Amino acid sequence: MTEKQTAMTEAVYYILLSLKTPNHGYGVIQHTLELTEGRLELGAGTLYGAVNTLLDRGWIQLYSEDKHSRKKKQYLITAQGEAALEKEIQRLEELLKNGRNILNKEKSEKGGKI
Repeated sequence: MTEKQTAMTEAVYYILLSLKTPNHGYGVIQHTLELTEGRLELGAGTLYGAVNTLLDRGWIQLYSEDKHSRKKKQYLITAQGEAALEKEIQRLEELLKNGRNILNKEKSEKGGKI
């Protein structure tokens, strides 16, 4: 049996993806917008609340900080964060597989009409 992990919020998922390379808050917001084609726009409160939680969990770390600008803190995902992200991707793949299996089964039972 695999170890259980609580599902990530969509915001946390995209923050972790955005921190595969060093990035700052505004860069994370822009990267998330790009990845989701504008569907998900992270608010500053959501972003920085999640960043603090991710720092506490050890999933990200402070990469660099410009003491002259509050916008210049850069963060980077840790090995622990990458492991959590990989588990989440596996969980999402399972969701998709199960959903497709059920829908395809229903579709074939109804003669291809859903």
